[in-house]
Amino acid sequence: MNGTIVNFRRGRHTQYPNQAIIHIDSSKSKEDAEKMLDKKVTWTTASKKEIIGKTTKAHGNSGAILARFETGLPGQCIGTKVKVE
Repeated sequence: MNGTIVNFRRGRHTQYPNQAIIHIDSSKSKEDAEKMLDKKVTWTTASKKEIIGKTTKAHGNSGAILARFETGLPGQCIGTKVKVE
């Protein structure tokens, strides 16, 4: 299934580029998001390199999830699609 990277996990003064907030297309509630825990997330660059991560927890009440990636993601990833398996 597909999702969209909405933003990095961040605070007022800090940004975590290896953690991303992802909105799943079919997920509409927190309960739907909790079913997606421990899934593999893959983001593909323009040069076909894959950065792999794992979903860790639900984010908010509207079905978003938090994913932790093995390396930091570039800023160009915001608004792009990821594959959740």
